Amino acid sequence: MQILAIDQGTTSSRAIVFDTGLRPLTSAQQEFTQHFPASGQVEHDPAEIWASVRQTVQGAMDQAAGKGGGPVGAIGITNQRETVVLWDRETGEPVHNAIVWQDRRTAPLCRQLRADGAEAQVTGRTGLLLDPYFSATKLAWLLDNVPGARARASGGKLAAGTVDSFLIWHLTGGRVHATDATNAARTALYNIRTGDWDDELLRLFNVPRALLPEVRDCNADFGSTDAALFGRALPILGVAGDQQAATIGQACFAPGTLKSTYGTGCFALMNTGAVMVPSHNRLLTTIAYRLDGQVTYALEGSIFVAGAVVQWLRDGLQIIAHAPRSQALARAADPAQEVIMVPAFTGLGAPWWQPECRGAIFGLTRNSGPAELARAALESVGFQTRDLWGAMQDDWAKSGAPARSGTLRVDGGMSASDYAMQFLADILGTPVDRPQVLETTALGAAWLAGSKAGIGPDAAAFARDWALERQFTPQMDEAARQTRYAAWQRAVRATITAAAD
Repeated sequence: MQILAIDQGTTSSRAIVFDTGLRPLTSAQQEFTQHFPASGQVEHDPAEIWASVRQTVQGAMDQAAGKGGGPVGAIGITNQRETVVLWDRETGEPVHNAIVWQDRRTAPLCRQLRADGAEAQVTGRTGLLLDPYFSATKLAWLLDNVPGARARASGGKLAAGTVDSFLIWHLTGGRVHATDATNAARTALYNIRTGDWDDELLRLFNVPRALLPEVRDCNADFGSTDAALFGRALPILGVAGDQQAATIGQACFAPGTLKSTYGTGCFALMNTGAVMVPSHNRLLTTIAYRLDGQVTYALEGSIFVAGAVVQWLRDGLQIIAHAPRSQALARAADPAQEVIMVPAFTGLGAPWWQPECRGAIFGLTRNSGPAELARAALESVGFQTRDLWGAMQDDWAKSGAPARSGTLRVDGGMSASDYAMQFLADILGTPVDRPQVLETTALGAAWLAGSKAGIGPDAAAFARDWALERQFTPQMDEAARQTRYAAWQRAVRATITAAAD
């Protein structure tokens, strides 16, 4: 028996087949098109996403069959969060491109709602802030800007949801319109206290409840795939947004445990147990997971650009041919230069929350070149994580919780960079643990499905099996650490000031 994880990310879709010990056996991955219709706008074609998921699932399963593997006993899904899809209930066809979590087109609406005093209501019910990052204003934009969409929605002709619900709809042949609590918690429409779509917020954002999916546990029955898709019906038994799936994949089951995932963006989550810890530093209070009806909460900090800054070096500046090349370039940089990059390409996330900011580079000289830019790009991820780290430590201490271990667990594609992870340990002043399995989002989804199906380990056994690949320990002295971080903070403040002028 095997477990299949669908990892639908921001730039690619991946399918991984695991054995019942949650060891990866085969995988398939496919990138898809990024659409940028205007400055600050990011879209995906949902039909292309669905096609990439079908093809990668089939590819991974075919490879597993070729190796003599057993049948797939359960499917788990993890997905890019906050990205919104609106589709026709009868045909399943999207009525517009998906609006991606990075998209900033609804910044004016967020400003207006904030000026009207609505942010306290949103935060009190959802743990989120009024920012274009979250799904509610994206969905409102679709309803108001796609011709006829609001009338069709009122008539029950349309369905909406995050990417997981769109995939579940198509995988089950339109029989199931559902999401899980972690994805629902990222919409700014779901009350994380009551565990339901919130009528007051639905009125605030003018979103009909009938559009939205049913909210289920992360380890729940989400129906079975249409038998025509993959040869037989396969049960879908686990769903979680990518960062919550990574939290599970890193076995962060105990309050106070913390992980940071480095993909397109960077997202740090700290398990706070059954307690909703309010943030004094503009972090998010969110749902870590909901298992068998029991909610576990988390504090989260979101950075919009992490691995994407390396993609920019490759695709935008074209100073590297492949992402790993950034590491060698960074090591070759002139140590006397102090180039700082603030990669606010789609605004600044936590704890700043400045959607109008755009990227900036400070400290350029005539001698600055590709090596200095590569180093500044990789180090920007460490600096941004330091912002989140400090905010989380402060919120955790103010909650009255016991002191926590200082170790940070990391994962995601960019965590493979030894240079970036060593700088992260240096600028944090704490050990950074990299696991043997870096694709922990897929691993978390596989654990959800496998444990629900009774063919995978329970939480305790899964946590015991977590394996360290390498620990990075701080090498930078405290004076240098504080000097470098102070320079970063000055650069961020200057970037914010420039956006306000």
